[in-house]
Amino acid sequence: MTRLRWTAALTALLVLVPAVVLLRWPRPRAQGLERLLGQAALMQSFPASPQRPVPALWSQRLGPALARNVWQQQRRVWWQFWGRDGDGGAYLAFPAHTLPPALTAGATSGLPPHSLRVDDLVVVAADPLSQQLLQDQLRLAQRQRRGLEQRCLLRLQQEQAVFWAPLGLGVMAGPMAPLLQRFQEGCLSLRLEGASLGLTGEASAASGLLSAPGRPQPAPPLPPLPADLLLEWRGPVLDALVQGLLSRQLIREPLAARYGIGDGQLTLLRRVPFVLRVRPLAQGPFQAGLEVQLHVSGECRPWTQLLDGLVAPLEAQGLAATRTGSAALPAISWRREDGLVVGGWRWVLAASGEPQLLLYLGPEPPLANSAATLANPTLAAPTPSLGLPGSAGATVLRARPQALARLGLLPPELPELVQQAAQLDLVAMHAASGAGVLGSPLSQLTGQLQLQLRSQRPPVAR
Repeated sequence: MTRLRWTAALTALLVLVPAVVLLRWPRPRAQGLERLLGQAALMQSFPASPQRPVPALWSQRLGPALARNVWQQQRRVWWQFWGRDGDGGAYLAFPAHTLPPALTAGATSGLPPHSLRVDDLVVVAADPLSQQLLQDQLRLAQRQRRGLEQRCLLRLQQEQAVFWAPLGLGVMAGPMAPLLQRFQEGCLSLRLEGASLGLTGEASAASGLLSAPGRPQPAPPLPPLPADLLLEWRGPVLDALVQGLLSRQLIREPLAARYGIGDGQLTLLRRVPFVLRVRPLAQGPFQAGLEVQLHVSGECRPWTQLLDGLVAPLEAQGLAATRTGSAALPAISWRREDGLVVGGWRWVLAASGEPQLLLYLGPEPPLANSAATLANPTLAAPTPSLGLPGSAGATVLRARPQALARLGLLPPELPELVQQAAQLDLVAMHAASGAGVLGSPLSQLTGQLQLQLRSQRPPVAR
């Protein structure tokens, strides 16, 4: 009996220990998606919904009959992505086990046309060249995904999400890409809630960042976007907006040579909080006016000196200055030869009574306060305070994409879903450090996209 009890105990031990180990340390996921992420400029994941019509991409890549067959077998997540070569169309990726047995039982030649097997996935390209490019790139040694990329990979494996690399952001944002330097690589989880698409994720100022995110912070509450604005972008320092532009020697050299804006002046510009606004114009030659309001704290003299240095170069370009305000804090509007105002600057009061500098392109903004009002502290600023609700380290973007698109003010490569949205609200929380308010290159992103839904299909980027 004793020997029998020992035998039973040993058998139980041999069965239970591996089971416990597998539960605590589950078998790693297949590496197919991780390998593809390294080749993707932009990748999206979508929850399987076989009860819905077959997506157009499936029919284009697999043909109508096979697409219907495989689509009905989807149960979890599928993907589409664009390669980093920047030329081919979208790739379709889905679990290989959902292919009909007649195909999966064969060799690679038994796969659908223009496709290849990547571990547990089947990837279908738009044409033979795109298939060969991806196949060649996958043969190269690849590093393991860590940090931001690993967290994005988990989002793409488990839910509806989008990942972008610097090349993908550059293609979508076009000429706006230098303004998005802090969001070069990142991902967002997407959740559809009625007519709104919730956005949650993170982004980095550098590709392949290994740092872990800081402690999550709640997003500040956003007030409604005023009806007379197309876009408002608030940030804790102007450097978050211009660092991509000022990193280019082609821009820095003319600023220094033509306008006298050297390193000292750039340092002054980089560190101030800002609000950038775009306003629609109902009449005149301009479709919209651009304003940048700077929270100038402390001594105003360095700013007046910077502005004084711009006068002669602008006059040399044929513009005429109209001066108002005081000698210490002048306001200037610039006119063309035909008398049309094309830009200028003026001073306004913050709610705290501190001066703020407003620069504008287009006609003069319809503001009641100017430099002359600084002598009267009872007059409030005509524009909201630059203070950001909730956190001094937040960048807040609010925009009306559909209205901007109608005026041709959005990059045409942005997803159609974004271009047709009534409003976009996005908050980027930046972790502060000893290096300053933007000490960490990581930003936590939250927001929503108010959609113009035409159907109940899951949102898919163009």
